[in-house]
Amino acid sequence: MVAPGDIIDIEIDVRAARDFGGANVVKNLVENGLDVDDASKTYFTFDCNPTGSDQKYAANQQYCRMFAREKGIHVFDIDSGIGTHLVIEQGAAVPGSTVVSTDSHANILGAIGAFGQGMGDQDIAAAWANGKSWFKVPASVKINLNGKRPENIYAKDIVLNLLNRFGANTLLGRAVEIYGEDVDKLTLDERITISSMATEMGAIIVLFTPNDEVMAYCEERSGRQIEKIVADADANYDEVFDLDFSSFKPMMSLPGHPDDTTTIEEVKRLRSIPPLSVAVPTAVFPICVQQQRCLRVAKLLRVSF
Repeated sequence: MVAPGDIIDIEIDVRAARDFGGANVVKNLVENGLDVDDASKTYFTFDCNPTGSDQKYAANQQYCRMFAREKGIHVFDIDSGIGTHLVIEQGAAVPGSTVVSTDSHANILGAIGAFGQGMGDQDIAAAWANGKSWFKVPASVKINLNGKRPENIYAKDIVLNLLNRFGANTLLGRAVEIYGEDVDKLTLDERITISSMATEMGAIIVLFTPNDEVMAYCEERSGRQIEKIVADADANYDEVFDLDFSSFKPMMSLPGHPDDTTTIEEVKRLRSIPPLSVAVPTAVFPICVQQQRCLRVAKLLRVSF
């Protein structure tokens, strides 16, 4: 049994380094005379500069490749995809597993009910060498999304509504679990979209209990049977929040801060007022998160591609 505030050592199932930070991980290992604990659990994921067009990135990527060849480490190279998605897709991470990466959004693994954390290059080097890492057990928060999900609400809308409610500090340093009848129906890509913004909410991680579809996908990708991890019936929570899912609205973040959110309708209203009506010459949409919603927002704001 562990309790919030306890310091514990955790065996790490997936130990990854991106091309951003990966070279420093290798440097820390080499300079301190450390070896790799288990190459089969260790990965490089090159997703920060997927074209290798930047000279410094290209040099760092090659430095990592040379080290990987020496140690027998698998490299998800520049044509592979986003590292945190790949460890799910390739079956390396499954519900209940533990993942660390130089990616600050490794807590995206909460989407499948796994524990993921982004860490600095020295901490990742230590995890590669020891196979373990220490963590302070966070307090847990439970969010119940009660009622029906509106038809026009996408996963990005869900997490932006949560950001609108909690901001960047209310959930700071805590592990968040999300429940609800319609929450259980969320697809894997929707869960990924929501969990990927745990960092912006200040949370350690946003966890979903995997449904049957997620379990089947992870078992198929990993080639093995997986035990479903669920919260204890008598689990203790620091706080419990009950929210009306049916009241969620289409939302977007304003420039500067992800938690500075507003409704799409409010943006449309402001654009209709002549003194405030301005053209949108350029807009950046993170379509790797949720393409359909980004295209919908672009259409509402009359942004052309």
